[in-house]
Amino acid sequence: MKNLLVIYHSQSGTTAKLASAVVQGARLESGVQVRMVRAMEATSSDLLACDGVIFGSPENLGYLSGGMKDFFDRTFYPVLPHQINIPYAVFISAGNDGSQAALQLQRIVKAYPMRAIAKPLILKGDYTEAHADQSRELGQAMAAGLCLGIY
Repeated sequence: MKNLLVIYHSQSGTTAKLASAVVQGARLESGVQVRMVRAMEATSSDLLACDGVIFGSPENLGYLSGGMKDFFDRTFYPVLPHQINIPYAVFISAGNDGSQAALQLQRIVKAYPMRAIAKPLILKGDYTEAHADQSRELGQAMAAGLCLGIY
């Protein structure tokens, strides 16, 4: 059984809805246990126990959210000796263009090190059902890849 972790930060609720859609998609694959944890509650132990992770963050003032940054600040040094090298994906709920938030996250996780399985999913504007569909697809793709040993 593979373990997929979805870590997200949300203030307005949009990123939480998208994270739930990611989880719904991932749960379509058998052979994967999926956990969804708020970034402010996630720990280095959560990260060390998973086979893959999907990060979800809003874009705040053009950058990664403070809650997600806090998660990385708290877990980096405890996880560093383990060189976890797990696959990850990211989705950004963007009011602007989301590119700087995605870039900031990519730069941070490279140091853990983690490896990206896809380009960042940047969902611009208000929450839509199309955004939820894309999020479900991301979750299912990550889960399927973990089950098949692709990642």
